[in-house]
Amino acid sequence: MNEQTLRKLEFHKVKEQVAHFTLSSAGLQLAEAMRPSGDYTRVAAWLRETEEAANLLAGGASIPLSAMEGIDPFLSLLGKGRIYNEQELEQLGVWLSSVYQMKRYMNAKRQQAPTIAGYADSMNDCPDLREQLNTCIRFGMLTDEASPDLSYIRRQTHIVEDQIGKRMAGAMGKYKSSLQEAVISKRSGRFVLSVKRELRKNVPGTVLDESASGQTLFIEPVEVAEMQLELHQWKAAEERERTIVLSRLSDEAEKYASELKTNVQAMAIFDFIIARGKYARSCCGVRVGLSDKPIVSLVEARHPLLGESCVPLSVELGLKWNQLMITGPNTGGKTVTLKTMGLLVIMNQCGLLVPAAPESVLGMFAHVEADVGDGQSLEQSLSTFSSHISVLKDMLRLAAGKSLLLLDELAAGTDPSEGIALSIAVLEQLKRQGAKLAATTHFNEIKTFASRTEGCQNGRMAFDPDTLRPLYRLEIGEAGDSHAFAIARRFGIPETVMARAEELLSFKGGSETYLEIPAAISGDINSQITGNDDARQESHEAAGEADLPADSPGGKTRAYAKGDVVWIYPLKCAGVVFKETDERGNLIVQVQGQKLKFNHKRVKPYIAKEKLYPGESYDLDIVFESKENRKARHLMNRKHAEGVEIIIKPDERS
Repeated sequence: MNEQTLRKLEFHKVKEQVAHFTLSSAGLQLAEAMRPSGDYTRVAAWLRETEEAANLLAGGASIPLSAMEGIDPFLSLLGKGRIYNEQELEQLGVWLSSVYQMKRYMNAKRQQAPTIAGYADSMNDCPDLREQLNTCIRFGMLTDEASPDLSYIRRQTHIVEDQIGKRMAGAMGKYKSSLQEAVISKRSGRFVLSVKRELRKNVPGTVLDESASGQTLFIEPVEVAEMQLELHQWKAAEERERTIVLSRLSDEAEKYASELKTNVQAMAIFDFIIARGKYARSCCGVRVGLSDKPIVSLVEARHPLLGESCVPLSVELGLKWNQLMITGPNTGGKTVTLKTMGLLVIMNQCGLLVPAAPESVLGMFAHVEADVGDGQSLEQSLSTFSSHISVLKDMLRLAAGKSLLLLDELAAGTDPSEGIALSIAVLEQLKRQGAKLAATTHFNEIKTFASRTEGCQNGRMAFDPDTLRPLYRLEIGEAGDSHAFAIARRFGIPETVMARAEELLSFKGGSETYLEIPAAISGDINSQITGNDDARQESHEAAGEADLPADSPGGKTRAYAKGDVVWIYPLKCAGVVFKETDERGNLIVQVQGQKLKFNHKRVKPYIAKEKLYPGESYDLDIVFESKENRKARHLMNRKHAEGVEIIIKPDERS
């Protein structure tokens, strides 16, 4: 699964949220490296771990995780002969105590969380080392219990310090009149008196320092000189013994290098698993069913980044159909539906619980490819359509039975007729390759393709026609409308513009088929005809009429059925057959809402009706009847309608 797809589906934001719940730098690294796996057994184990962690947290448990502060630098120096200081060794002792607590905790929770409790079995709290560290170091200093010699040296040091203190007190009283202030201070670790410079001769001893102004001298009285030298010797002996004790403790830690590194790995895994459990609780995630087949069956699913306020989604893919075409208005939730499907599949294959109903089922996919958003790159200067084509190329290359493909706005960014043709060709190829695909579209031809093609299904985003607001609910089995006109009116587009839009839409044969706007019979449309029509006419005329069946007088008559689309040479446009060919070779064709008569020699087959309408029972009156007549007929079918009538012109009777 490539990074571009993961970013388009916003998986990086999910990772950031999981990482936020970690306590240690090692756990953070595991969260940042999280990626989906295609191994069913591994994913199943990950999901069990996360569920167990979420259950422990739900029970109000206080899990004794360690932030492992200072442990990484400590372990990086193991084996290099370094003598660690008191602070480093004390951190090691505290951490080993947390390892001990974690082992005890997990042993007590083994029945409730058997999968993650197994990681505690690999941990070693190194009891001998832990006991030594806790005994020898307290509050960042070596204790007197660290060694007998250290204890003896410290006792002697205290005795000498007491003697010096008593003599200094006597000297302060003796030389009181010569002192700047009656206090005992220290300079260079030795006790001194602060003496006025002009009275220096009154206090015998060694000047060790003077004040900034030079008016005060700090003198070591002669009475304590020898004792201070003895104190200095005891201090040096204490430092030597301190080094001996720290060296011994460091050597002891070196013996457990392998166990310590294993403990770090296990504690990091605990940190990562618990973070996944915390994330599951934050987004109301549950462990859904896991299938080894590439399927998506989501019930009441929510996009984890939208919170509980988003409307739950139920969607299916890979069971009854392999392709799902999602239609509906803009801002109706089509893109969010694609992103939700893709993101939850990726989260599930990372071992994360997903916000959905427990009866949901997610399968295993080897590839998840998404083309959502415009995908433009400023660096590569790709157009929107070029970007789509680039992604489609990768999809066609990678697509197989275990591929999940998500395509937003099929046929967008280029000429609609060519985009639709290309999209349907791609859908057919991806269907042959067995890929599971969900796509959004506004085009009726693609909706029709889905309704007629086995293994394909339509779905629409529900829309409230009264309030003109999307309901963000996916309804399977129906194709939806874009509701562009209703929305445009709601936002205040002038009615003259809307009326013209509806007139132009009628030239396309309604919403059931896609035909190019025909060459004008009236002047308003005439200016919109492009050179493409001439090229199309030439291609049809070049085909000739040699393949037409012979009629009885020796001419050739083509039989057309009602609903067939034909190309009309004189008008350079397409029309829909309203009345079939009569005995004189004439047929009636509907063009721009008008019924016109043409000889069969003036038309050419364009699109057979079987390729346009879903099934033989399709009501062709939708194509040929006016909107007013259809509304009137619908009203009269429901109830008696006073004054309502259906007007059928003579040339409209078939």
